[in-house]
Amino acid sequence: MDLVERYQSALVLVAVVGGLALGQVPGVPAVADRLILPFLMVMLFAAFTGIALSRLRAAFGNRRVLGSSLLINFLWNPLVAVALGAAFLRDQPALWVGLVMLLVTPCTDWYLVFTDLADGDVPLATSLLPYNLVLQLVLLPVYLYVFAGELVVVPLDVLVESVVFVLVVPLVVGAAVRVALIRLRGKRWFTRQFVPFLGPVQIVFLSLAIGAMFASQGAVIRENPGLLALLALPVIAFYAITLGVGFSVGRLLSFSYGEQVCLNNTILSRNSPTALAIAVVAFPHEPLVPLALVIGPLLELPLLGVVARIHLSMRDREWWPVDPAAAGD
Repeated sequence: MDLVERYQSALVLVAVVGGLALGQVPGVPAVADRLILPFLMVMLFAAFTGIALSRLRAAFGNRRVLGSSLLINFLWNPLVAVALGAAFLRDQPALWVGLVMLLVTPCTDWYLVFTDLADGDVPLATSLLPYNLVLQLVLLPVYLYVFAGELVVVPLDVLVESVVFVLVVPLVVGAAVRVALIRLRGKRWFTRQFVPFLGPVQIVFLSLAIGAMFASQGAVIRENPGLLALLALPVIAFYAITLGVGFSVGRLLSFSYGEQVCLNNTILSRNSPTALAIAVVAFPHEPLVPLALVIGPLLELPLLGVVARIHLSMRDREWWPVDPAAAGD
């Protein structure tokens, strides 16, 4: 694993602390506020450039995992997100919206790392990635308008504009760069030389965006010191509930160990950077919404590490069939 990816959690923590410190310097918050969106767009460009949408067809080779993943991610998880917000954040509507945005956007990058760490089926997980990306681009405005419209002001035109500007533009530019580089340098060079460079770029610019966010919103954070604790309970509850659902589906459909790890990481990992980019544009007057999405990775990455250990313990104790032939399509 790349050094930058290995220490991603530490980089995010440094970004938080550094941003809070820099935010105390006069003039810095205003500058930082203008830097958040450019940093996020570079991060998303790097993420999208490495994604081959041609993999959509590959996932059809395992319809049981694909179907289970899509149903849980785009039907079950949004309902759980709303229910957890109602249970834990009823008095904090902006945080509730942030929680919904976090939990309805499946991850498109680091879930592959945790799938690999637990010896799961990485090629299968990779083939699911384009579905997660395309469907969340289409459905995120719908989820927000339906689930969050009564909590905060959600102008539909601004929401659609933010999706187009923040996500579609980096996606199109990334796809164009991908095609151009493959034609100029060849697919082998692109895969072996350029794609490994994109992962660290994503993490660095995400960290810069998080640092800028905390620098720009230092006053809000000082006024709400318990943000991390408020979000910790619903996020932990989401992981516990969804992990139980994943294992139940895997048992019911006789998934192999590799398939089970793939499914669990796909339905647990969240795409906080993408949701954060939307929140920055769509909710300029609700700073707690994007801040909830900044705090998300601080909780998510350690939890994914725990889940990886759970998977490996189950494998080592032979509590789950490892042979892929045990779960034929």
